Amino acid sequence: MKIAIQGEAGSYHDVASHQYFQGEDIELLCCETFEDMFQEMKDDENVIGMMAIENTIAGSLLHNYELLRDSGVQIVGEHKLRISHSIMCLPDEDWDDITEVNSHPVALMQCRDFLKRHKNFKVVETEDTAGAAKAISEQQLHGHAAICSKFAAPLYGMKVLEEGIETNKHNQTRFLVLADSWLADELSKPQQSDKSSIVFSLPHEEGSLSQVLSIFSFYKINLTKIQSLPIIGREWEYLFYIDLTYGDYTRYRQSIDAVRPLTKQLKVLGEYKQFETRLKQSSL
Repeated sequence: MKIAIQGEAGSYHDVASHQYFQGEDIELLCCETFEDMFQEMKDDENVIGMMAIENTIAGSLLHNYELLRDSGVQIVGEHKLRISHSIMCLPDEDWDDITEVNSHPVALMQCRDFLKRHKNFKVVETEDTAGAAKAISEQQLHGHAAICSKFAAPLYGMKVLEEGIETNKHNQTRFLVLADSWLADELSKPQQSDKSSIVFSLPHEEGSLSQVLSIFSFYKINLTKIQSLPIIGREWEYLFYIDLTYGDYTRYRQSIDAVRPLTKQLKVLGEYKQFETRLKQSSL
């Protein structure tokens, strides 16, 4: 199973991939950017993507919504990962040797209290958490430490100095599992789904959004997230990305049919099992 991720082996995308596809034989395709990840999927329709979409502290990754909509691939699942940061260095060094800390800017922000207690550390942003550990190891950057997942340490021969250095312990990231449309039915089994992600725009009329929401309420469809993004080139018009959960697939499809005439460019991005339901089933 080929899984394309943004970041290096040992990154949180890597951890999420192995947790979601637990027990599967995985070949990771490590990409520098999310654009590269989607290109891997375009080049090989058998490649599955694992993409972060929101974090409980940093919020939504807005650009990823645009990439998803434009890609044509489908959401076939989701995974939620507790994010716990560790600081690590070369195996022959210790706290007194560290002068510089490297990591992704979001990870650095999530460890701000820890970094405040170590004001002597120079803080340098990098493209990837695990990538920082990889660079330190490969280039033997003495005096440097990386903030990333503890799972990166054995991969790059690093020594963990301290675990759990994030400021907020309720730090989670939600990932989307993506696949080419021909694989979607096999992987997500829409008829057995209980969650859907859709996107649409609305006419610039009073009450247009409230009408749509009222229909979902009538069909007893729960909205778990609504995210608006401006439509480039069309002033004050927006795309609405909405996550829906439901207990009855037929009523959900009826609700989609009912709101479609009120919207423009409505697109179902995926129908899949929500994380909590899938987790419960896998533990039975």
